Amino acid sequence: MFKSLIFSLSFLLIFFPPKHIFSQLLPISPPIIYPDTQGEWNLLHASIGISAMHMQLLHNNKVIIFDRTDFGPSNLSLPGGRCRYDPVDTVLQNDCTAHSVLYDIGTNQYRPLTIQTDTWCSSGAVLPNGTLIQTGGFNDGDHVVRTFSPCIDDSCDWTEFPNYLSERRWYATNQILPDGRVIIVGGRRQFSYEFYPRNPHASSSNLQSFDLRFLLDTRDYNENNLYPFLHLLPDGNLFIFANTRSIVFDYKQNRVIKEFPQIDGGDPRNYPSSGSSVLLPLDENNGGGGSGGIEAEVMVCGGAPRSSYGHAVNNIFERALSTCGRLLVFGHANPSWVMEDMPLPRVMGDMLILPTGDVIIINGAESGTSGWELGRDPVTRPIIYRPSSKIVGQRYSIMAPSPRSRLYHSSAILLTDGRVLVGGSNPHVYYNFTDVMYPTDLSLESFSPPYLSAEYADVRPKIVAVNETLGYGEMFKVSFTVSEYLSWREVSVRIILPSFTTHSFAMNQRMVVIKMMGVYREASGSYNVVGVGPSTAEIAPPGYYLLFVVHSGTPSSGMWVKIG
Repeated sequence: MFKSLIFSLSFLLIFFPPKHIFSQLLPISPPIIYPDTQGEWNLLHASIGISAMHMQLLHNNKVIIFDRTDFGPSNLSLPGGRCRYDPVDTVLQNDCTAHSVLYDIGTNQYRPLTIQTDTWCSSGAVLPNGTLIQTGGFNDGDHVVRTFSPCIDDSCDWTEFPNYLSERRWYATNQILPDGRVIIVGGRRQFSYEFYPRNPHASSSNLQSFDLRFLLDTRDYNENNLYPFLHLLPDGNLFIFANTRSIVFDYKQNRVIKEFPQIDGGDPRNYPSSGSSVLLPLDENNGGGGSGGIEAEVMVCGGAPRSSYGHAVNNIFERALSTCGRLLVFGHANPSWVMEDMPLPRVMGDMLILPTGDVIIINGAESGTSGWELGRDPVTRPIIYRPSSKIVGQRYSIMAPSPRSRLYHSSAILLTDGRVLVGGSNPHVYYNFTDVMYPTDLSLESFSPPYLSAEYADVRPKIVAVNETLGYGEMFKVSFTVSEYLSWREVSVRIILPSFTTHSFAMNQRMVVIKMMGVYREASGSYNVVGVGPSTAEIAPPGYYLLFVVHSGTPSSGMWVKIG
C-alpha cells in the first residue's frame, strides 16, 4: 500500500504542472448545445435479409444481429447449401435461410450465422471475456443458452446448450454482475430469477431458480411487467422496475431492501406498454472512492396507458405517454420521481447513452402499444435529452427524421465511432412486405448525432494511445490530439458498456465518467489526460468497454479497453 501511494504521488509530480494537480476538484463543463444541426441519417443496407429484433456490439467492432426462427424463411440463405432442421419448429422444419447475421462496422459487410432453436423475444449479456451469452426464447428455445465468441476470421458461429436454463425465459431481462455472472430475471409467467453460469453444486433445477414475488405483484391483466428494467447500483444491489413500481433488490439474499414510490401517472412502462429506461452516467468525480458519495439516477421514458393494449386489439389506438421520470435511486434517502414532458409521445422507443452523457430516444410510435399490428403513427424523429442541463425546458432537442418507420421489433445500439445503428421493425407474425400499413423492414441505418457534424472537427479529439487494460482504482493515461484545444476544464474521459438491445430496452448499458487527475500538453496539438480506473466492480463490472475522450462536448471515436 505504501509503495503504491509513493508511486502515485511520484506519477503526479512527474506528469502534472502544479496547477493541474487539483483539476479534479473543478466541475466538468456540460455538453455544448448544437443549434444548427439535427443529425444525419444514412442507409447502410436496404436489406440484410433479416429483421433486427436483437443487437449487440462486440469488442472486435462487429455486431451480432438476430431475429426469431418461427415465421418461415428469411431473405438470406445459409452458406454452402446448409439447412437447419428443427422437427418442432412451428412453421418450417427444414429451413435453409439465416435468422442471424454478423455485421462488420469497418467494412459495412455482413455474413449469415446459424441459429438452431427459436430466439424470439430473448435476452443477452456479454461476459468479461467478450463472449455473448444469449438466453431463452420461445418454443424449443425457451430453456436454451446460446454463446457467440468473437474470432478474427469467419469461423465463429453460435453454440447452443439445450435445457441449460431451469425455467422458461421468454421476455426476460439480463444484467452482468460484479463477479462476472449474469442474472436472468423474469419472463412470461416466470416470477423468478436465475444465474449464468449456474451453480455447479446445486443438484436439481429447482435449486437454480429463486422466487421473486415482486414480478407476480406487478403483473396486471395485460402483463405490463415483461422485460423488467434492471440496473446495477454502485453498492452491487439491483434496481428493478416493472409496470409502475420499482425496488432495490439484494439478489444474494433474495430480499427487497427498499421500494420506491410508484412513478407518477399510474400508467405502465414495461412490455407490452413498452417504455424504456437508462441508468444515467455514474460520475466518479463526485464523492470519494468506491460507492461513497456517488449518486445513481434512473430515467424512465414513454410507454402506453394501461388500457392501450386492450383498446389496440379492437383497433382503437390510444396516444402513447409523453412523460419521462427521473429517480435518484442511490445516494438519496427518500427520493421521489421528478417528471418531465417529452416533445413527442412515444411507445416502443429505445434509449441509449451517447458518449457525451446525453440520452438519445429513437424508434417507436405515437399511438398504440407493442404486439402484432398494434402500433400506429411512427415517430421517425429521435430526440436527444441533456440530463446535465439545469433548465428543464431546454433539455430536449428534436433531431432529423428518418425516412423509415421503426415500430415493433426494431432495435438500436451505439457504435464505436459514436453513430447509432438502427434496424428492424416487423409488426407482423410473418415477414410481410406488401399490402400492409407498415411493411417488414430488413434495412440497416445509422444515425449520426450532431456532435459528428463537420463543423465540430476542430474541437473533436482523436485518441492516439490508451492502455488496453484498466485496473480498478489504478491510474492510467490517454493520449489524444485535437486541432483547437480549449481548456482542460472541457475534457472528460468516459467509458460505456455496450448494450444488448431488444424490445425497447438496452440491457447492461452503463456509462462511468472517469475520475480526472489532470490534463497536460505534450506537444503542439497533443495532450495527455490522466485518470483513475473505476473504483469497484459494482460501479463498472468486468468486461470490454468503449472509452471516449470528450472535449468541449464533442467526443472522440471510442477505443476498446478491458476493465478488471
